[in-house]
Parts: sequence; structure tokens; C-alpha cells
Amino acid sequence: MKANHEKVKTFAKDLRTGYPRSPREKLGGFVIAARCVDKCRAFLLDINGEYNYWPCSLAGQWFSFTGITPEQFKDMVATGATDEELATWIGGHSKVKDPDEVLKWNNVMRDTRLSDMSLQAQQYLEEYVPKFVPNHRPVYVWFDVYDLEEKRL
Repeated sequence: MKANHEKVKTFAKDLRTGYPRSPREKLGGFVIAARCVDKCRAFLLDINGEYNYWPCSLAGQWFSFTGITPEQFKDMVATGATDEELATWIGGHSKVKDPDEVLKWNNVMRDTRLSDMSLQAQQYLEEYVPKFVPNHRPVYVWFDVYDLEEKRL
């Protein structure tokens, strides 16, 4: 696969001034994937601002489930692939082929409460949430942290 950063520019979001897509938004049938695409495109063009493509605990959940590596994914995104092309690529490279397994995993991710997370993640979020999430908005699930901070909720 050959990198084409000029083509990547046509699809990239400038994360220095905007936000990546919600982790709830699906790509190729998977939650989190569309957000990974936005962060990867921005990373490739050095317009990712405070956002990390990798390492990232959220992306790590998706990479672990699909068996796709961050490097494989970055190489594909670097070709300038469209979202539709990436969705097809994800479907062909994910170790998980059963749509019902994907659906169940998506729902686990959507429903993950902070108390369901590792102690380390809970400790991190205990400090993070009061600093970055509006204090008048309750956090019910992990994805809320992203959507509240990024003003989607």
C-alpha cells in the first residue's frame, strides 16, 4: 500500500480546532472505528492537536476485538482511502466475521460504565471527568465522557 497524504487531506478533520467523530458512530459495523479513522488521518498530517491516534485506550478496545493492529490500520488510512473503502477493508481484515458478535461487542462498548472499567482507568477518569466534562451533566457510560466533553450531548 502506498501512502497518499494529499488524498488523506481531502478527508481529514483538523483536530486542533474540531473533534473526531463520536465513539458511538459506526464504520464497517463497528463503534469506535470512525473515531479511529479521524484521529489517524489527523495524526498522519500532524493536525491531531491533543488527540493521540496510538496509544489510546478506546482504540485499543477496537484493535483488540478485531485483531487489526494500529500499524496495519495506519498504513491503510495513509493510502487516502475513503470511509467506504476503509469499511470494506475493516470487514476483510477483522478476525470477527459474525455480525451478531459485532453487535454484542458494540452494545458492551456503548453500555460500559466507569465502574466496569479497570481500576487504573477509573482512577484516571476520577480526575479527568471533573476537569473536562461539564459538572451539570452526569456521566452514565464511558462514551458519555467523549460526547459531553466534545459537546455532542
